[in-house]
Amino acid sequence: MAGVSMKDIKNRIKSMESTKQITKAMEMVASSKLRGAQERVIASRPYFEILYKTMHDIVEANTDLSSVYVQPPRGEKTCFVVIAGDRGLAGGYNSNVLKLAQSMMQGKEAVVLPVGKKATEYFKNRGVSILNTLYPVSEDVNADACFTMANGLCEEYRKGTFDRVVLCYTNFVTVLTQEPGSLPLLPLSVAVGQKQPQGGKMLTMYEPSSVSVFNAIVPEYLGGVIYGALREALCSEQAARRTAMDSATKNAEEMIEGLSLQYNRARQGAITQEITEIVAGAEQ
Repeated sequence: MAGVSMKDIKNRIKSMESTKQITKAMEMVASSKLRGAQERVIASRPYFEILYKTMHDIVEANTDLSSVYVQPPRGEKTCFVVIAGDRGLAGGYNSNVLKLAQSMMQGKEAVVLPVGKKATEYFKNRGVSILNTLYPVSEDVNADACFTMANGLCEEYRKGTFDRVVLCYTNFVTVLTQEPGSLPLLPLSVAVGQKQPQGGKMLTMYEPSSVSVFNAIVPEYLGGVIYGALREALCSEQAARRTAMDSATKNAEEMIEGLSLQYNRARQGAITQEITEIVAGAEQ
């Protein structure tokens, strides 16, 4: 009986060693991707900041900006752009942002634009109305795709398909901390005409008009916001996966250590039993 028990323990040790090798490899891959993802997050910020400043310069110079993008919502139907990952094994990364989006939809007329396999599967399985499934793999969504997405959202918004647009994604804080959050995209909450240009300040002339320029910039602005959020989300996913795989590797090591101790005790017990049986046989 002791031999069978030892065999089972040995098989479990081999299984845990294989698991440890896999989790360690995944941790190393995630660490490698994380470095590149952090660099892309930093590189994506200047474009967004310049667009943001330009938009607010236009708004500050106009006491009456008659753009559809700054008008009060016509209704309550909301389009949620939800960014999640393509794979699991990343701790609570996917579940946290999906639960946030789901909670925000409660009691509202909503449509979802999912980005990433996990978001697409999640909302399909729950019967939520989906705008389109053009972005099933978040890692494949580049800057061009983000601007195409933004143009599509703006077009549907102008047509009245929905009245609000909200972005749900995960914000990268540190390697150990990632926070799911939301950001309202449309209508834009800008204080039209609240700040007048000071005397002596040179005014910028826009052709054909400031409203036309503003309306042309909005899709670019939204594309920059979505691209920045996507970079944050992908960076958060790699950080969460690295942390999860590091924890899994440590747990595997602890289990191997415990199983090895159990194996040695069983082996020692089997040897003691054999010696006892030999001694007993010799005395007879």
